[in-house]
Amino acid sequence: MSGTRIAVIGSGPRGMMVLERLVARLAEHPGPLDVRLFLVDAVEPGAGQVYRTDQPDWFLMNTVAGQISGYSGEPDGGPARAGAGPSFGQWWESTGDCPGPDSYAPRGQYGRYLRSVLAAVQASLPPGVRLRCIKERVEDVVRAGDRYRIALSGGERLDADRVVLTTGHSRNALTGRERALDAFARQRPGLRYIQGGSAADMPLEEIEPGSRAGVIGLGLSFYDVMAALTIGRGGRFTPRGDGTLRYEPSGDEPVIVAGSRSGMPLPARGSNQKPPRYSYRPVLFTPERVRAHRPPGPLDFRSDVFPWLLAEMELVYHGTALRHRFGSGVADEFAAYVAASAGQGVPDVRAAAGRFGLPDRPPLDLDALARPFAQRTFTGPKDFEHALREEIEQDLAHAAEGNVDSALKAALDVMRDTRWVIRDLVDFSGLTARSQRDDFLGWYVPRASFLAAGPPIVRLQQVLALLDRGLLHIVGPRTRFETDAAGGRFVVSSPQVPGSAVAVTTLIDARIPDPDVRRDLSPLATRLRGRGVWTSYVNRSGGADYDTGGVAVTRSPFHPVDGDGVADEGMYVLGIPTEHTRWFMQVGSSRPGMWSDFVHDADAIAAHALRAVTRTGVPQVRIPGRDGPVVEGIGERSPERTAG
Repeated sequence: MSGTRIAVIGSGPRGMMVLERLVARLAEHPGPLDVRLFLVDAVEPGAGQVYRTDQPDWFLMNTVAGQISGYSGEPDGGPARAGAGPSFGQWWESTGDCPGPDSYAPRGQYGRYLRSVLAAVQASLPPGVRLRCIKERVEDVVRAGDRYRIALSGGERLDADRVVLTTGHSRNALTGRERALDAFARQRPGLRYIQGGSAADMPLEEIEPGSRAGVIGLGLSFYDVMAALTIGRGGRFTPRGDGTLRYEPSGDEPVIVAGSRSGMPLPARGSNQKPPRYSYRPVLFTPERVRAHRPPGPLDFRSDVFPWLLAEMELVYHGTALRHRFGSGVADEFAAYVAASAGQGVPDVRAAAGRFGLPDRPPLDLDALARPFAQRTFTGPKDFEHALREEIEQDLAHAAEGNVDSALKAALDVMRDTRWVIRDLVDFSGLTARSQRDDFLGWYVPRASFLAAGPPIVRLQQVLALLDRGLLHIVGPRTRFETDAAGGRFVVSSPQVPGSAVAVTTLIDARIPDPDVRRDLSPLATRLRGRGVWTSYVNRSGGADYDTGGVAVTRSPFHPVDGDGVADEGMYVLGIPTEHTRWFMQVGSSRPGMWSDFVHDADAIAAHALRAVTRTGVPQVRIPGRDGPVVEGIGERSPERTAG
C-alpha cells in the first residue's frame, strides 16, 4: 500500500466509529502499510462538540451508560484497541465514580470516554499507519485531480485520497417566526433571543437573576436549559423522605416560563431493566411482513407501516399486562396466537388480549399520550398546574415500574427498539413524498420523539421541585410565543389556560434545529452547496416532490450526489447532514458488542475507502438489511447486523 491518505472530518461518535473501523481493518492486513489518517474537529478531536469534555456535569445523556459503546467489539482479554474495548459503563466503573451501569452520565463524561477510545486506537495503530488529530475548522474540501484538497481555518492545506464527512449538528439560517423573534429582540436593547442549539453552547450565563426567561419547547434541550439555570446557578436539589426532591435556590436563578404544543415536559424513560446486550426481536413489525401485504413501490406510512408498528406495541403492552396477571406462560401463548394470526394482515391484538383474559384494557393512543391536554380547557393557571402535576406523577409511577415491568413504558420502548425497521422502510424514498412529509415527519416523528426519547426519572422530579418553588411556570398546551411591541417584551401564553400570559425579557429556543442543507450556515456546507457537491435530497415518489433538506447520498457507503445526479465515490457523508434522506441520524452510539446500523454504516465506509484507494481484489458482500451491495475492504468480514 503506498501513500494512502484518509481524512475524517468531525469526531463525534460517528466519526470516531469510522476511525475505529478503519484502524481495526488495517490491523488485519498482512502486508506493509503506508497509510496516513487525519481526524479533524473544530472543537475537540475525539469528543466533538456535543460531548466536549469541558462542559458542566449537569448536562446528562438520556441512555444508560451500560448500553453504550464506542468500540465495535467487546473486551477480549487483551488491551483496549480498535475492534475490542470496554463499554462506556465498564470504562466509567473503572474510574471509581460510576453510580452503576444503569446510571445516566454527564455528556462530558461520555466525551472523556470517547477520548479514551481515541487513545486506545492511537496506541493500536499497526506499523506503517499514522494518525494526526487536528483541532481546526474545515473551511472547504475541493477535488484536485485524484485527491481532495482540505482547507483548514488556520491556513493549512491537507491532501487526502478519501474524505469522510461526519460533521454533526450545525447552525441554520433563521427563517419565518424565529427570524421575526430574533429581529424583535435585536431592535430592543433590553431583550434577548437565544437561537436553538446545544444548551452547553448557549450564552445562558448572561440571563439576569430574578428576570423571566421564556423557553420554547419542553423536550430534552429544555431539561438542559432548566439544569443550567438552576444547578448551574448554584442551586441544589435535595431528597425528601418521601422520595421526592426539594429545590434549595441560590438566589441567582431567573424564573423559567416554558411551554410547547403538548404543554407536557418530555416523559421520563422507564427505569432500565434490560441488560446491555438486550436486542428486541419484533414479532409482527418486520420489513418483510410490511412489504408482503402491499404491492411493490413506495409505502404509505399511515396505512402500510404504522398499523404493523402499533400492533407490535400492543403485543408488548397487552402481553406485559397478561404476564403480571396470569404469568409468563399465558403471555407466551398470547404472543404465539397473535403471531399465528398475522398471515392474512395486521392482527387485532386488543381482541386477542380479550380472549386471553383482558377484555377491558384501553387501546394505545399515541395522540392522547403525546398530547394529554389537547381536548381539555382549564379555568386558569392553578387549574392547569394541578392537571400537569397529576400527569407528571402518573408518568413517574410508570417509569418507576421499569421498561420491562411497566406495560406502558415497555410498549413505548418498542418505538426505540424498532427504529431499524422504520429506517429500512422509509429511507431513500421508501415512502411516497406526501406520506414522508405529512404522515411520517409531520405526524409520527414528533410523537415518537415525545414518547420514546425521554430523560432520566430525576429530571421530572426536578420539574416538580421547581414548580413547588415557583421558579418554573409551564403555561399550558399550544403555547404561543408572541411579541408585545407596546410593552417591549415577549409574551408567553396558552389559549387553553385563561390568564396564563407572562411577559419575559429573554426567549430561549430549546428545540434542536432540524438539519437542512439549504439553510446550513457552516463555511464547509455553504461552499459544498454552492458548488453543487452537496445537494438536497428530493423524494419524487408517488406523483409529488418533497425536497427534504437532507444531503443527497447514495445507499451505503453514502457518497454525496451532485446536482447532475453523479456520486462522488471518494467522499462519504454520514450522520446528521443526511437526516430526512435517511431517518434518525442523531443516534450517537451502539450497544456493546452489537453491530447495529451505527456500526455497519461506519464499517461500510471504512471497507470502501480502504478498498478504493488500494485496489485490492476483495469480494462484494451485502451488508444485512441493505438493498445495494457494499464492497468489503481490508480485514475481516462484517458481523451480521443486530436489531440492537
